[in-house]
Order: sequence, then C-alpha cells, then structure tokens
Amino acid sequence: MAAHDDPLAGAALDTLAVRAGQVRSAEGEHSEALFLTSSYVFASAAEAAARFTGELPGNVYSRYTNPTVRTFEERIAALEGAEQAVATASGMAAILSTCMALLKAGDHLVCSRSVFGTTTVLLNKFMAKFGVETTYVDLTDLAAWRAAIRPETRMLFLETPSNPLSDVADLGALAELARARGVLLAVDNCFCTPALQRPLEWGADIVIHSATKYLDGQGRCLGGVVLGRAELMAEVLGFLRSAGPTLSPFNAWVFTKGLETLRLRMEAHSASALALAQWLREQPAVERVFYAGLPDHPGHALAQRQQRAFGGVLAFRVRGGREAAWRVIDATRILSLTANLGDAKSTIVHPATTTHGRLSAEEKARAGITENLIRVAVGLEDIGDIKADLARGLDAP
Repeated sequence: MAAHDDPLAGAALDTLAVRAGQVRSAEGEHSEALFLTSSYVFASAAEAAARFTGELPGNVYSRYTNPTVRTFEERIAALEGAEQAVATASGMAAILSTCMALLKAGDHLVCSRSVFGTTTVLLNKFMAKFGVETTYVDLTDLAAWRAAIRPETRMLFLETPSNPLSDVADLGALAELARARGVLLAVDNCFCTPALQRPLEWGADIVIHSATKYLDGQGRCLGGVVLGRAELMAEVLGFLRSAGPTLSPFNAWVFTKGLETLRLRMEAHSASALALAQWLREQPAVERVFYAGLPDHPGHALAQRQQRAFGGVLAFRVRGGREAAWRVIDATRILSLTANLGDAKSTIVHPATTTHGRLSAEEKARAGITENLIRVAVGLEDIGDIKADLARGLDAP
C-alpha cells in the first residue's frame, strides 16, 4: 500500500492507540484477534525454507513471530513514532535484550543513578560478567554525563522522570551529547508513556517500556518493549529469536487493548497525582514531596517543556525514619502495598526495603533512597478517598 493510501497516515495519537497495527483475519473480527499458537503450518517445504531465512515474510515460530504480538508492536511503535518495536517478556527483559544485543565485552555504559534498583543489579552483577562496565552519574548533571564518556562508551541509559524522586533529564541536551560523541541514547519511558512524552522526538535512539505498568494499566500481565530505528531493532530481535525472552500472545493482546485508553488514563493519573502532591505538602508529618508537577521542583520547567503532563508517580519523606514511613504505609486501608505501579489501583511502597532494597547503603544514599521515603503511584480512585487513606497514618501520633 502506498503511503498516501494509508488511512492512518498523519493520524492523531488517540486514533493510533485504537487502530494502529490491526490486521483482520478472514473471520472479519472487529476486536483484535488472539493467536494462541506455538508454530505455523507451511504450504510447502520451499515456503518453509523461505520463511526461515526471511526471504519470504510471514510467521515462523511464536518465539519471535506472532500476529497478536506484532499488532501490539506496531501499535506502540506508532504511538512512540518509532520505526520498529520488539516486545519482550517483561520490562527487565527489554533492558536485558537491549544490552545483550547492542553491547559487547569491553564496552562501557553510562547510566543515571536514578534508575529502578533491579536495573542497577542487572548492570552491576550480570552485564559486568560479560565485560560491560557501567559508570553512574547524576541524572540532571550534564557535565557529569559528558565527563563520564570514554572512547569505549557505547550507550547512555536513563529514566525520566526518575524512579522514585521524579528527577527530570534534559533529553534534547543528552541527545546532542550522544550524537556528538557517537554513542546511543536509551530512555526508559515507563513513567510517562508516549501519551505524555516521546523521547525519540527529542533525539533518543532507543525507548524502553515495562508494559506491565501503564501500557496495561490494570496490573494484569508482565511484558516489555524496545523501540527505535529498524537497524537497531534488528539486533534486538536477533537476540530475542536466539535467547527467547518472548512476550506471550495473550499478554500482547491485553496490552493492545490497554493502549486504547492510554491517554485518558494518563491524564487522569496525572491530575490526581498533582492534587495529592499539593495536599501532601500541607501535611505537618511530611518533610518533603517529590513530584515534577510542583512549581518548586527543580525539574518543573523542563518537564513542562518535554512532557504533556507530569505522570502518576510521586514520592514523599515523612518526619522520622523507617518506623514513621512504615507506620504511614501500614495504616492505609485502600491503597495497595505492592511494588508495582501504573495500575488503576493506587499503590504504596517503601523503596529502601523493596524496589531498591538490593542496593548497598552507599548506592541508596547516592540515589536519594532514604529510610523515610514513601512512593505512591496514584490510581484512578477518587482523590478524596486517597487523601483520607494516607491521612490515617500521617495524622497518627
């Protein structure tokens, strides 16, 4: 089909979220089909051979070709403005696949200190075994990023906004630095999703998601996705084909349906999170609130420029140490005590002993993960009920 015949050419994000990537089967289904099959039957030995070599496009084996997974990949690629997407079994599988496909022994990676704790463990404990060295820098310190790059540096990796303190990276400046030094810029866009931020538009080379979070939106399935230029994604797909950290067709179908309401949900999450952050600032038991939507947040102006809204995740420090933080968490009756986020249900967690619990004391200190820090991922409940639930612990003596 010629580009000018594509009915979705130039379509807005909401339309792409509902329509992109769908190819109806002979049954003419309106909702996307779910193809639960491990393998495919070929018409002849010659066709099988051509499919396996890639000479003839089509499905080969569901470890790396499945129509349902492909629909999800094409839809999220359309939303991010990427040439290609490769879906994986989890968000961490997406990060692993990116590193294994694009880095080799002797390469060097520069990473923000403000990343998910398991990302740090993956880089320090496992990628190091394969000869990939990592240097950590402050997310917002452009001079530190510049100074950390070596001749053997291959990639810059970051999350923005960061988990859990909502630090904001200057994507345009980092992209310019990466291009000038001939390295790749990979951005974990999990907290914003393409509904709020599109890193490729700011010059990033690779975007990574834990689809488990907001792309699903209801905490149902595990999955991840890597997006970027076709030549980079060919390497990621090659790793996926050989190593097999594959997204299941069922999970891909769930994520595809989740994308249909993505913008609506992200706007609702963002509005409630801003209201909660403003309320938390007024509570005597709260020492500090971390949310880029607050005007006095160091990254507020930058977030306004490169995001459409500020997202649904915030963190705050209570007066007192771990005991005070745990008291607030344990007093809640509506919020779910779980490390997941991006759910319709609000979640609350103590990062120092859960999401970042495997970091050393020094690593926690450098990342700002204190014992009195609480993270809340604001869901879709009534904001008055969320405030009242947190007040149970904040008001306690």
